Amino acid sequence: MKKPNFFIIGAPKCGTTSLATWLSEHPNIYMSPIKEPHFYSADLPKYRAVKTKKEYDLLFKEADPSRHYAVGEASVYYLFSRVAVPQIEREHPGAKYIVMVRNPVDMAYSLHEQLIVSGNEHIRDFAKAWELSPERRQGRAVSWWCKDPKVLDYQSICKLGEQLERLFKIVSRERVLVLILDDIKENPRREYLKVLDFLEVPDDGRTIFPVKNPAKELRWPFVQKGVRLVGEWWVALKRLVGIPRHVGRTGILKTITRFNVRHRPRNPMSEDLRQQLSNYFRQDVEKLSNLIGRDLTYWLEK
Repeated sequence: MKKPNFFIIGAPKCGTTSLATWLSEHPNIYMSPIKEPHFYSADLPKYRAVKTKKEYDLLFKEADPSRHYAVGEASVYYLFSRVAVPQIEREHPGAKYIVMVRNPVDMAYSLHEQLIVSGNEHIRDFAKAWELSPERRQGRAVSWWCKDPKVLDYQSICKLGEQLERLFKIVSRERVLVLILDDIKENPRREYLKVLDFLEVPDDGRTIFPVKNPAKELRWPFVQKGVRLVGEWWVALKRLVGIPRHVGRTGILKTITRFNVRHRPRNPMSEDLRQQLSNYFRQDVEKLSNLIGRDLTYWLEK
């Protein structure tokens, strides 16, 4: 069994699901069967799908040292977490990190939609949810269904420049690959090859890059709440009897979820709100631009 030697650490709604899926199909890469274990983000305890070291190690039990040169996992809140990367560095020194970024205005809007679908967000009006970020930072203005108020703090989660700056204070830059979602959309194979080169694995010839986790909404939110409760009870039962979380996953719950979700483009936010968010993120986008040596301020002119 090999231990993970690379981590996709964020950010949410920046293409991590697609990249993790593509990499999981590469013959020389092993990805955790649970896409977001969040084991190392102890400051987001309710978001930790995997809670014990034994359970975490079992995720990589099937990694074959003879052919899996790169072993990894993808937990989108590791970049936001203040404790995840320091702990990874202690347990996996020399690990590589992939960071995926996008226009924070679009990221915040998309994240809000995702959190509605997951049941963590109960306020459907994005403008109102955005204004409540400071309240959420203090653990207020959330519903019973919210796993952790911090994930509803859109103003903080989408400050990617600040988070990357913190990462570079801990990890040397040659161990970090930053990908921009715009580039992946423009030429996915080019960016995919960058990742393979970074991970030191050969090209598998992939030419088709399906998009995973696109915009969506629920047909019946109450059904999804029931699915979530049953899923949590099932996980708790497996943990009680010592069965790893990723073993014996309930296919019927996935089927119900697939039927209950429909994919569709979301209506664009108002120009006034977009300008408000652009002004809020301007300094952070400038910081991100300086950190990666590329001018991304065009994001704020849309």
